Amino acid sequence: MNTLELLYKTTVGRIILKPLTMKPVSDLAGRILDLKISKMLIGPFAKRNNIKMEDYVLDDIHSFNDFFCRRIKDGLRPVCEDADKVIAPCDGYLKVCRISGGTVLNVKQSKFTVRSLLRDRKLAESFDGGYCLVYRLCVDHYHRYVYFTDGQKYKDRKIKGFYHTVRPVALSELPVFTENSRQYSVIDNDKLGRCIQMEVGAMLVGRIANDNPAAAVVKRGEEKGHFEYGGSTIIVLIPKDKIKLNSGIEQRSRRGIEFPVKMGEAVAEIL
Repeated sequence: MNTLELLYKTTVGRIILKPLTMKPVSDLAGRILDLKISKMLIGPFAKRNNIKMEDYVLDDIHSFNDFFCRRIKDGLRPVCEDADKVIAPCDGYLKVCRISGGTVLNVKQSKFTVRSLLRDRKLAESFDGGYCLVYRLCVDHYHRYVYFTDGQKYKDRKIKGFYHTVRPVALSELPVFTENSRQYSVIDNDKLGRCIQMEVGAMLVGRIANDNPAAAVVKRGEEKGHFEYGGSTIIVLIPKDKIKLNSGIEQRSRRGIEFPVKMGEAVAEIL
């Protein structure tokens, strides 16, 4: 039994777990990783997670958190140029789920309702029959993210919550996505209609750092923000009859399989 299994699957572990998922603990971890001395953690972390240092801009790194939200070099995350394609907003493991009766289906580890995710009944109802795209980021992924579509964005909504890990061991035990702290943008697109792009915090994520939480016109592929230390999740909601999934993605999604994607690559076609 590894550490996470101990924390989530045993009585003693859950007692220890509770304070670890509280905001003050994540905030403290974030402050520690902002210190200059935290740079000593970078080398071992990069080696352990097989991070290609040559792929990133590293001349402005003053702490571990600076490294964690490092920028990738130009040209290494090209955005699909076809405007009729829906792109992945981040690196991560993607699982696409259908929304039926307000419930996100085919998530083997965790089922949840869109209403509990958004805490907005009327908005949630507009996604029935549509798609939920769940991008799960691990610590070795690139932790900056972009807008998956163009459109008019409304002021971001923030929901306070806990900071559970987003690894499968936690998803199998708790409704993590509807309990964790999260922030989301409502975006109106001419072809897709009203969509959602949501960032979900996770254990030891000090901050969800969105560049512009105010209302604005946003551009597909434009940087939206970044996560500080920890694995995290981005969730995209798209209404019914608006997209067609790439064939490979559709086949794997039917089996409930998550698979790696890169920021900017096409995952679906706009109908």
